[in-house]
Amino acid sequence: MSAPPFSLPSSSQPSPPTLEVRHLRTQFDTRAGTLTAVDDVSFTLAPGRIMGLVGESGSGKSVTGFSIMGLVDAPGRIAGGEILFQGRDIVGLPARERRHLQGNRIAMIFQDPMMTLNPVLRIDAQMTEAVRAHRRVSGAQARELARDALAAMGIPSPDERLRAYPHQLSGGMRQRVAIAIAMLHRPDLIIADEPTTALDVTIQAQILCEVQKLVREHRTALIWITHDLSVVAGLADELAVMYAGRIVEHGSVDAVLDAPQHPYTVGLIASLPSLNQRGERLRQIPGMTPNLLAMPAGCAFAPRCAQARAACGVRPELTETRPGRFVRCFHPGAAQLARETA
Repeated sequence: MSAPPFSLPSSSQPSPPTLEVRHLRTQFDTRAGTLTAVDDVSFTLAPGRIMGLVGESGSGKSVTGFSIMGLVDAPGRIAGGEILFQGRDIVGLPARERRHLQGNRIAMIFQDPMMTLNPVLRIDAQMTEAVRAHRRVSGAQARELARDALAAMGIPSPDERLRAYPHQLSGGMRQRVAIAIAMLHRPDLIIADEPTTALDVTIQAQILCEVQKLVREHRTALIWITHDLSVVAGLADELAVMYAGRIVEHGSVDAVLDAPQHPYTVGLIASLPSLNQRGERLRQIPGMTPNLLAMPAGCAFAPRCAQARAACGVRPELTETRPGRFVRCFHPGAAQLARETA
């Protein structure tokens, strides 16, 4: 087994990693059997770095984020591996210690801001409560911190927004408020689970710009979970591609998008008009994602892969093909070469 991907921050002096995920396995017990939603996932994320975690629906990317946050409830469980936050394994932390981390040192932004916001409370009540849950400050001080957080997210008239109820705000404004709440305590790690998917492209671009700015200023490590490669192309430093619960490719965002090495990544890029630079007809990846209760014995992508060979009947490991590039494939780069010479 090769070492898990290791990412260095952009500065010349390496910083200790904020997050190390080692061979994470998350399972769900169902009537039909045990389903492994996250299977041997490993990666490392340094302060100030943004990692895009992409894949189709059901690939395991959201479950990976929920596992890191400690939000996997029965019938789900973390069945193996380690999640090291600033060097400490946080799997199985006592509830009190977990609450101290959640929303304070580790925060999550959900796709639907109403999972964060209470519809019957004004924004100021919700934000000041979030502040005082982790800091001993007065109500006035908490409100000032809340106002500053809204202003940092580019929200106009923050005092007016604090007095509003969630239903009085637009979808884009509610999502900005949810992100501002996540940034309240300047966490060391943020996990964003497709938070801009439902927004129009203009609002989405504005929010991405604000998030990127705040992450750089506070050296926050950010995992941006999405199915949209075009979003992470302009946001992330590095990219991890998931398929059927496993990371199949990981490297710098430019390297992965410019020269994908896994057939699945090649197929994803070829199917997106914004990333298909050759002007050719968009392609569809044939077949369906495998049933996680009946996974193929070898490579999970082999049934859909035009490059599949006899060797693919054995499960490939995530292997470093060049410095900083990791691919779970026995013939990395073959699909991209076939496409370029077609």
